[in-house]
Amino acid sequence: MTVPTAVPLDVLYVATVQVTGGRGGSARSLTGALQVELTRPAQRGPDAPGTDPEELFAAGYAACFDSALAVAARQEKVSTGPTSVTASVSLGRTADERYAIAVELAVSAPDCPQGELERVVAAADRLCPYSNAVRGNTPVTIRVDGRS
Repeated sequence: MTVPTAVPLDVLYVATVQVTGGRGGSARSLTGALQVELTRPAQRGPDAPGTDPEELFAAGYAACFDSALAVAARQEKVSTGPTSVTASVSLGRTADERYAIAVELAVSAPDCPQGELERVVAAADRLCPYSNAVRGNTPVTIRVDGRS
């Protein structure tokens, strides 16, 4: 089944990861650079091995958004200083019992004035492929912490 979506006209990179065993299995990239054991969130504990899809999504989104932030800062001619992006991905159920995720991004740039950082974050949100992928389907909250 193919669902029509916006397709990139100029493919820059393709990442391919094979999963066996679902949430309790393992994931391996075809390059071999990624090889992780997966654990169901309900089985997570302080000593549980492996990771889960929500952690992987959070890592990807945070990395992508921080890179988009750097591009947006250059485009907007804003010096942000050091930045960090923390992504929290929540897994839950909707009112009609479907599984869904929600995302919170916490963007920090303590050397950048708050107003300038908010402008750069808005531009980064338009640039980031993860933001563009989930927009309109997944709730995303962005907290911005710059210099007061």
